[in-house]
Amino acid sequence: MKKLGRNDPCWCQSGRKYKSCHMAFDEKIQQYELQGHMVPTHDMLKTREQVQGIKESSKINIAVLDYVAEHIRIGMSTEEIDHLVYEKTTQMGGIPAPLGYDGFPKSVCTSLNEQVCHGIPSEKDILKDGDIVNVDVSTIYQGYFSDSSRMFMLGDVAPETRKLVETARKCLDIGLEQVKPWNFLGDMAQAINDFAKANGYSIVREIGGHGVGLEFHEEPFVSYVTSRGTEMLMVPGMVFTIEPMVNMGKADIVIDDENGWTVYAEDGKPSAQWEITVAVTEDGYEILTW
Repeated sequence: MKKLGRNDPCWCQSGRKYKSCHMAFDEKIQQYELQGHMVPTHDMLKTREQVQGIKESSKINIAVLDYVAEHIRIGMSTEEIDHLVYEKTTQMGGIPAPLGYDGFPKSVCTSLNEQVCHGIPSEKDILKDGDIVNVDVSTIYQGYFSDSSRMFMLGDVAPETRKLVETARKCLDIGLEQVKPWNFLGDMAQAINDFAKANGYSIVREIGGHGVGLEFHEEPFVSYVTSRGTEMLMVPGMVFTIEPMVNMGKADIVIDDENGWTVYAEDGKPSAQWEITVAVTEDGYEILTW
């Protein structure tokens, strides 16, 4: 962190003097750092104006997922979902963040059944009765990024699969209880992991959440398999996704050799994931994108 004098303008761009704005805040963070904890840097923390920009982007992201929810049906291809996402996003003035990201060829990720994440929409993937699918939407609007995903259950979904989807959704609520200033990301991770395990499921280790807002993927990496009291300190201004990937079977995953993107549960059993973006506030959290 840049060393500021007491009477210098605060780094948060409030226009106030450092001593009356964030000096005590920084000193508190430094105490955690001296104890050996991971702490955020100033550039990881969003200003009020930046949070508002993320909220504006989120309005599009939420509307796009609502639009998918209105139109998704048995017999539809995942390619058609991609068209819906592109159509609605651009109509509202946004840009689909996945399109062209590191070579990703589509506007959205659609992950079916045993696909954990990063599924590529295709004319060949037709939604069938009993399927579950994660639709992961990310939007750029006026330079700000938003990110969230939802699970959809098609027709007569098997009870054990429906329970998986519902448990994955409850994992978000369990995790949110731990999102507050001066807690640790590991507090949230352990709460989510313990809940998933208690219901007979496993959490994917290698892929997790991330900071978001000014870029598609920012620091920190957000794990859901670490322990309470570990990982980064949560402080007001942090913005990150909560998106644990819950597997019905083992946590092990494999990546499609052909496309280099789609992640599968190695044992072929179903996987479910919901994703939201949250901001840490002075007294808890605010959900920005869902």
